[in-house]
Amino acid sequence: MAATVVEGVPATALRSVLHRVRQAAEQSGRHAEDVRVVAVGKTKPVSLIQEIYDAGHRCFGENYVQEIIDKAPQLPDDIRWHFIGHLQSNKVKSLLAAIPNLATVEGVDNTKASI
Repeated sequence: MAATVVEGVPATALRSVLHRVRQAAEQSGRHAEDVRVVAVGKTKPVSLIQEIYDAGHRCFGENYVQEIIDKAPQLPDDIRWHFIGHLQSNKVKSLLAAIPNLATVEGVDNTKASI
């Protein structure tokens, strides 16, 4: 988490989720640091993603190529973006070209898209 934390409903919700994840990790014998929480911005406005970012979170996901391409340039560069939908081969180049801070693609439609 960042040193300066912005308070509000999104920040409170984030803190609650992270607390529950920490508890679940400890109960299962895992380290909370080994669990990555991806905040999914699906259909949410950039302003809400910015609020979660301001609360210290840096890992975000989108499941539509056009949404991530539209939102990412409006947000800080240190966000680790996850594409969590199925990536079609005809959209691979546009996604990779538009999002230099893309950390992960969770699914591809076929092996052609993964090469």
